[in-house]
Amino acid sequence: QVQLVESGGGLVQAGESLRLSCAVSGTIFSISAMGWYRQAPGKQRELVAMITSGGSRSYANNVKGRFTISRDNSKNTVWLQMNALMPEDTAVYYCHYEGWNYWGQGTQVTVSS
Repeated sequence: QVQLVESGGGLVQAGESLRLSCAVSGTIFSISAMGWYRQAPGKQRELVAMITSGGSRSYANNVKGRFTISRDNSKNTVWLQMNALMPEDTAVYYCHYEGWNYWGQGTQVTVSS
């Protein structure tokens, strides 16, 4: 059974940082790209960042320079380091196993002004 478990969300003030983690089990982690997505109330889910199996990274324009995605294939884990958080970053954040379309349950990030 494939499981993606996110953690690290919370309530922070604007300008602060959070680090999200996503632990993957039940599948071969190293062969798939991994993505972080977010969904704010009343909005569609959007891609925030992606990292390929080889480590190439891409980011949404509105987080570029503030967020960093990374992975450790030996730990079956992907992280999203979020710096200089802004109220518009408030959303539920999901990790996604791109190869077979598996999703985590999401973790809430709330940024107060």
